[in-house]
Amino acid sequence: MATSNEVTAETVTEADRQADGTRTSWGLRQWGLLVSVCAAFFLDALDNIMVGIAVPPIQADLGMTTESVQWVVSSYVLGFGGFLLLGGRMADLLGRRRMFLIGVGIFAVGSLIGGLTDDGLIVIAARFVMGIGAAFTAPASLSIIVTSFPEGAQRNRALGIYTACGAAGYSTGVIVGGALTEINWRWTFLLPVAVALIAFVGALALVPRDDAAARGERKLDVAGAITVTAAMLILVYAIVEAPNQGWAAPRTLLLFAVAAVLLAAFVGIERRTPHPLLRLGLLRNRALVGASLVAASILGTYMSFQFIGGLYLQSLRNWSPLEMALAFLPIGLLIATIAPRAGKLIARFGIQWMIFAGFVAYTASYLLFLRIDETSSYVWVILPSILLIGIAFPFSFPAANVQATTGVDESEQGAAAGVLQTGYQVGAAIVLAVVTATMSVDDTGGASTAETLSGYHNGLYVVTGISVITMIATLVAALRASARRRRPSAPATVTPLKSRR
Repeated sequence: MATSNEVTAETVTEADRQADGTRTSWGLRQWGLLVSVCAAFFLDALDNIMVGIAVPPIQADLGMTTESVQWVVSSYVLGFGGFLLLGGRMADLLGRRRMFLIGVGIFAVGSLIGGLTDDGLIVIAARFVMGIGAAFTAPASLSIIVTSFPEGAQRNRALGIYTACGAAGYSTGVIVGGALTEINWRWTFLLPVAVALIAFVGALALVPRDDAAARGERKLDVAGAITVTAAMLILVYAIVEAPNQGWAAPRTLLLFAVAAVLLAAFVGIERRTPHPLLRLGLLRNRALVGASLVAASILGTYMSFQFIGGLYLQSLRNWSPLEMALAFLPIGLLIATIAPRAGKLIARFGIQWMIFAGFVAYTASYLLFLRIDETSSYVWVILPSILLIGIAFPFSFPAANVQATTGVDESEQGAAAGVLQTGYQVGAAIVLAVVTATMSVDDTGGASTAETLSGYHNGLYVVTGISVITMIATLVAALRASARRRRPSAPATVTPLKSRR
């Protein structure tokens, strides 16, 4: 799965090992640029965890049904996943800085509207708008980092810090979200507005304007943009709704069929247009495709684990939102501690071995969590799984980002980031939908404790199975990468992938 574009990613990693000791220190402006861009990732993590905690109070305050309130979370995923490929390519065409600022602005407006309204439908619409803002911000921020820091040790270090900022947002959101929800759920929407403004001002001052020559001819593939965005919106919507409608229901099958037709139309358009939204040759980059599949497994299994863990603690064990938030806090603390050192770890052990080590920890975590019952001890049963997740994420997430962006021409970094982020978001939607379908938990109070626990275990079996498959695939990729490095004929230099049709 996590194979590289032949020797590209692992050859760069070998160079990192040699260059790590001579890395140039960063100036104040570089640090300011990095912090400003990382603030967007901080904001995304902060917002998601806070709104997740605030869903029950939102439902009670606005009188929303269980079916409708789930769209407070799902509409964000819909907007994010649906517009990612468009957002990534627009960053390449119109400028990464410009799209970053536009994305942060859209996010802030959506968050402000969501915090001020008294209508549940408007809250859902606001979350969709916020997802669109994140779809523009995420690929732009990643490509700004990639194009601002040289390939190798410096970039690996920057991506490790990028991960740590997301963890800091998660940790802050866990505590602040629990506390703010106790006061009023609206503050979980209004606080991100202030953070977005800080990120906007910081990026405006510190992120340099893109070189006009690097932005190409700025010709947007309108037909391709419409078809792929519509296809992704319908695909994500179908996945999110499938557990409620039924995977074999006529409506679900029709939605999947429409998405498939639109994707086929998109491929046909991209083959003919002189300025494609997504150059199809980019999908022959095995490093990028492999990293995107790994990304799908990372976020898909973790979000499902968090979903099951939240239900277990709040619904079965009757923990408060703040208690549940504190239970998951060690994940963010560990990521924030380990992730800044990810660059050195990647340089020492290699991209593939870091991803494999991450999935060893993920798999062990999910296996250990299968021990939960109605009286499980937090310290002996739950905490070990939490700690292993906190180790797994900073091992796998920065390494997947490095693999996806290594060897990609600078003019296509936004598109590559969009493909990678699509892997994260669509993977999370698919795995969570499958897990939800297999759980079949009655949340109306009609199921016994044993039946509820059985449902949680069924979901965990799916999560664990996906993690095991990914772990085996990444082990194979790591062994192949090691074998290539041992070959005397292995090339010593890397030629970036140029734009070609």
